[in-house]
Amino acid sequence: MPEAATAAAVRATIGDSEFDRDTALTRREPGVYDIDLSAGWTIISAVNGGYLLAVLGRALADALPHSDPFTISAHYLTASQPGPAVVRTDVVRSGRSLSTGQASLFQYDDEGHEVERIRVLASYGDLDSLPDDVRTTAEAPVIPPMDQCFGPEDGPAPVDGSSAITDRLMLKLDPSTLGWALGAPSGKGEMRAWFGLADGRDHDPLSLLLAVDALPPTAFEIGLSGWVPTVELTVHVRSRPAPGPLRVSITTRNLAGGFLEEDAEVWDGAGRLVAQSRQLARVRL
Repeated sequence: MPEAATAAAVRATIGDSEFDRDTALTRREPGVYDIDLSAGWTIISAVNGGYLLAVLGRALADALPHSDPFTISAHYLTASQPGPAVVRTDVVRSGRSLSTGQASLFQYDDEGHEVERIRVLASYGDLDSLPDDVRTTAEAPVIPPMDQCFGPEDGPAPVDGSSAITDRLMLKLDPSTLGWALGAPSGKGEMRAWFGLADGRDHDPLSLLLAVDALPPTAFEIGLSGWVPTVELTVHVRSRPAPGPLRVSITTRNLAGGFLEEDAEVWDGAGRLVAQSRQLARVRL
């Protein structure tokens, strides 16, 4: 077998994947980290909000005594660009089962001044220490088998550089939420998909922070187009995900005053609800 084919057949692992390399930070001193934000996770020229949240989440996992994000809330202040950035963290409280910290990501403007891009507040713990008792009325989304769903590769070729992030994802969208791609949006504000990383890396709590913000905006199925920038995003990680692809369901029920909410659920292959999120986003009417 040719060497290239052999390499392509090898699945990436947690800790040794493109996602891990592109979210890795260098600790300059306690609480201060440097990173070069990768252009591989951009849509048009803006860096994806889920990728950025994973970067900050990794910094807090290093700064806090606990490694798993339980809840993390981010306010997106200005659009991040590929290139150098600085993350500063602060331990707010350190407890036996939960620790809380805050973090901000900064970049520099053309005059060399620091500009804060994102600020987050998060509580971390140990997911493996949680009890197994689950009582829920939530139901996993019904999505057709993966071979009956459609990904970016099934549509027209994108403009070069317009959506680099799709090359890093395994994304198969439910056909019933793809009316926008055919010029006939359903008006329901729903998006559902199978989700994974293109190199086959299994999921962990940090990649769940990416998963909740990686699908096309629900605004497309409402009949809107263009950029839908996130104002605030809160993610609750409920369990460590099982290996394999995830099912992601996102819904919008209210668009008013130029803003909409997106509620996301992420389900793993074992049928568990492993993450939930809500974000407020601005739409261009």
